Amino acid sequence: MATQKFRQADGLLQIIPHPGAPAILPKEGETNILITSALPYCNNVPHLGNIIGSTLSADVFSRCVFSIVGRWTRNRTTLYICGTDEYGTATETQAIKEGVEPKVLCDKYHLLHKETYEWFDIGFDYFGRTSTEWHSTICQGIYRNLRKNGYLEKQDKEQVYCEGFLADRFVEGVCPHCGYEASCDARGDQCDLCSRTLDAIELIKPRCMVNKDHKVTTRTSTHNYLKLNEIQPRTEEWIKKSWKAGHWSPNSVINANGEIVDARVKAGLLPTPLTRDLKWGVKVPIDSEEDKAMEGKVLYVWYDAPIGYPSITANYTPEWEKWWFNPKDVHLYQFMGKDNVYFHTVYFPSIQLADGRNWSTLHHLSTTEYLNYEGGKFSKSRNRGVFGPAAKETGIPASVWRYYLLSTRPETADAMFSWADCIAANNNVLLNNFGNFVNRVLKFVSSQYDSVIPESGDEPGPLSPNDEHDAKFIIDVNASLQEYISDMEAVKLRKGLHTVMQISGLGNNYLQSSGLGKALMTSDPKRCAQVVSRAVNLIWVLSTLVYPYMPATSAAILEQLNVPARAVPDVLSTDILAGHTIGKPAHLFKKIEENMAEKFRAKFGGLPEVEEAPKPKAGKKKPSKAPAALSPDVIRTPEMLAVEAKIAEQGDAIRALKAEPKTPETDLEIKAAVDALNKLKTDLLDLAPKA
Repeated sequence: MATQKFRQADGLLQIIPHPGAPAILPKEGETNILITSALPYCNNVPHLGNIIGSTLSADVFSRCVFSIVGRWTRNRTTLYICGTDEYGTATETQAIKEGVEPKVLCDKYHLLHKETYEWFDIGFDYFGRTSTEWHSTICQGIYRNLRKNGYLEKQDKEQVYCEGFLADRFVEGVCPHCGYEASCDARGDQCDLCSRTLDAIELIKPRCMVNKDHKVTTRTSTHNYLKLNEIQPRTEEWIKKSWKAGHWSPNSVINANGEIVDARVKAGLLPTPLTRDLKWGVKVPIDSEEDKAMEGKVLYVWYDAPIGYPSITANYTPEWEKWWFNPKDVHLYQFMGKDNVYFHTVYFPSIQLADGRNWSTLHHLSTTEYLNYEGGKFSKSRNRGVFGPAAKETGIPASVWRYYLLSTRPETADAMFSWADCIAANNNVLLNNFGNFVNRVLKFVSSQYDSVIPESGDEPGPLSPNDEHDAKFIIDVNASLQEYISDMEAVKLRKGLHTVMQISGLGNNYLQSSGLGKALMTSDPKRCAQVVSRAVNLIWVLSTLVYPYMPATSAAILEQLNVPARAVPDVLSTDILAGHTIGKPAHLFKKIEENMAEKFRAKFGGLPEVEEAPKPKAGKKKPSKAPAALSPDVIRTPEMLAVEAKIAEQGDAIRALKAEPKTPETDLEIKAAVDALNKLKTDLLDLAPKA
C-alpha cells in the first residue's frame, strides 16, 4: 500500500462502526440523537419531491452529526430510522387496482422503496415496515392505555355499505354540489371538479368501486374516538415548550412568534376516530364484552402510522425502549414535508401524552415546502416527473441528483425542479468549481511530485491566521468552517451545502492568486510546496464537508488522497504531512450536454393534462370546464413562469383550506379559490405562443 503520513491527534478521524457491530443504543448521561423521516406510503414509488422532503434531508443530517467534531456534536450517538407505512385504505385501493392482496402489494413497493433509497445513497441505520408483529403489539398497547386512561369514547356513524362497510375511497358517484359524475378513479371524500370536500354518504347514485354491480346503501357503524378535545390543553403546552427548546423550522402549526396558528387547534380539537371498518390493518384488541362492538375492525392508519417509528426501532433492537422512553438522554429530530406537520406536532404527541408513559417526544422539527416539476406538479398517473428508479435511467450519478435536490431544498417556499438548472448545477458548480479544484491540485502533485506531498515547511497542526503569505485565505476558510458547523447545528441543510461550495471557491481563488504551476515550482519551489500542502489539506477538509451531501463523491476524494475519513475540523490545519503518497487522480464529475434537457423533458413530461367536460345532470347547473394544462414541451417565457409560480402558490392555498374543518364557509372559500386557480390557468394559456 502507498505510504500514508498524516497527523495523529484525538478527534481527527471519524470513528466508523464495523459491519455487524451491535445495535446502536443511547449512552446514559449524554445527548443522543434519534432521527426519523416521514414513513413513505407503500402504494407507489417515491418521486423526487418525496425524497428531498424527508428521507434525503434526514440522511444528510444523520451523516453530518456523525462527522462533525465540535462543542455540539462530539461523542453524539445517532440512530436514523425509517420504513414503509403499509396499512390503510390507500393500500387496499391500489391492491384492488393491481389485482393482488395488500400484503403482496406492500412486499413489492417496500422493495422498490428500499432499492430507490439505496441507489440515492440514503443510509438508514434500519429501514423497516409497519406490517410486523412488533407494530401490532405496540399499537395495541398504546390503544389499551388510551382506553384505560379514559381518552376513548364510542360514537355511532352512518356509513356507506356494500357487502360490508366501505371506506370513502371505495365509493364513487355524482357530486351533490355541482352534478359532476366522478370518474372511476375518484374518491368519495372530494369532488374532482368543484373540489368540495364530501362525505361518501352525500354522493348521488353511489357506486361500489370494488364491484360496480353491487347496490350501495347506508348503515350505522360504531367506532372508538380519541378525545383530542380533552388532551388539547396539555398538547398546546407541549407544543410551545418543544418548539422553543428544539428551534423548530417554520411550519403550519406554530409561527415564528410562538403562536399556534393551525386552524383545527384554534377552532378547538374534536374527538377523532381511531378505528375503521377495513380488513388490512392492525386489529382492534378485544379484551372484554364492552369491546365486542369493535370486533372485526382495524386501527385507523393515521393512528398506527406514527407508531411505526418506535415499532420499526423495535424490529431493529429489542431494547427499543431505551430510545423511545428516554427523554432525558434522547433528542428526537423528525424530517417531513409540510403536509405531515399536523400529525407529528399535534396528533401523535397528543396520543403520547394520553398514553401516560414517559415518551421521547419531538425535539426538533424540520419541514420542507413542495418541490414541483417543470412548471407543474409531479403526477404518477400521468407519468409526469422523475419517480423512484427512473432517476438511475437518466445516467446522471446519484451524487449529482443529491447535490441538485439539496441545493434547491424547499426550506421556506415551494421550489421548482428544472432540467436546465440541474444540468447547469452539474456543469457550472460541481464540475467547474468543486471538481476542478480537487482535480487540478491532485494532478499537479501526481505529475510534478511523483504523487508524493512535498516538504512545505509548515508544522503539523493549525495554520496561523497571521501567516506571511496566506493570512486572508486561512481566515476566510476558518470563518467558513464555523459557518458550516452553525448551519448544520441549525439544520440549515441548503445553506450548509452553499458554504461547502463557497469553501471550494476559496480553494480555486487560492490557486489562482498563488500562481500554482510549473513556473512557481521553478522560481520558488518552497512556496510552491507550501501552496500544494495547504491545498491538499483543504481537499481533505472538503471530503468530510461534502460527505453528508454526496457520500460517494467523498469516498472518491478519499481514495484519490489515499487517506481515511476525517471529522470536520474547527480550523484549517496541516494534517496530511510531507512524504504522504496520494492515489490516482480522476475527474469527480462529467459534463452533461445542455441539449439533454429537452430529451429529459420529453421523456418525463408525461401525458397532457386535459379534463373532459362532464355531462350535465338533470336539475343541475352545468359546471364550468377547468382549463387544460399547458404542455410541458412549451418553452416558458419569464411572464409564463411567473404565472406558473402563482398557480403553484394558489394550489397550496387550496390544499390548506381543504385541511380545515368542513363548514359551509370553508366550502365557499374553496370554491372561490378554485375559480381563482382556473383563472390563472387560463391566463397562462393566453400567454403561450399560438401554433
